Amino acid sequence: MNETVDAFVARLRERFPAAEVAVSEPRGEVGIVFSADDYLAGCIALRDEFGFESLIDLCGVDYLGYGSDEWDTEVSSEGFSRGVEGRGPGRFRYGESPSRQLDEPEGEGALERPEQRFASVAQLLSIEHNRRLRVTVRAADDALPIVDSVTPVWPGANWFEREAFDLFGIVYRGHPDLRRILTDYGFVGHPFRKDFPLIGNVEVRYDAEKKRVVYEPVTSVEPRVGVPRVVRNDARYATAAGESQARKAEIRK
Repeated sequence: MNETVDAFVARLRERFPAAEVAVSEPRGEVGIVFSADDYLAGCIALRDEFGFESLIDLCGVDYLGYGSDEWDTEVSSEGFSRGVEGRGPGRFRYGESPSRQLDEPEGEGALERPEQRFASVAQLLSIEHNRRLRVTVRAADDALPIVDSVTPVWPGANWFEREAFDLFGIVYRGHPDLRRILTDYGFVGHPFRKDFPLIGNVEVRYDAEKKRVVYEPVTSVEPRVGVPRVVRNDARYATAAGESQARKAEIRK
């Protein structure tokens, strides 16, 4: 099917009027957001009616701290801002918790934080129509995020959903074997949640007296603040292109 992005988006909006459909430019990436109640039925329709026979990826998302800005990345004669307020997501010790949610930046380009904290995002592929689609479902309850499993729709989602459950604590209702897949036996918490300490909750050492490995609260690691990677504008390419155009103009003369 040789269908334009606009035509495909129009079909999605007509078929799923309650869903959010958007296109990310400049690459024309199409995404659809379902409510938790409509998610499973929507996925079945995407497979059977739109030809998305393959699920190629699925992950969890935690929007705690989304849109927050702890650093001023504008360069000045005084360098970067080093002011970090409070204990933001992940930056606290064992037994502590975030002190507050930082305010969102204002003005053009500010990110709007979703009302629901947790989401599950799937990447679909239609080989027949040579098209990809991002499918998002937001869990209604932040305290216990639950969404339907799409393993009955795409069996390959099995381990992806187990990983999202392990790392984010998202419960996939109807999953045939929902248990941890990456963390150790007896692990407490979900390490990809933004309120999970970056230093972890426990550290492991070998106790010579007990002759076994023991778990203890973290004492040897201090929370740290990551330095943002700032990509500055590089004028070399524009300069080279301008010089090339100037040389061509001289040659034409």
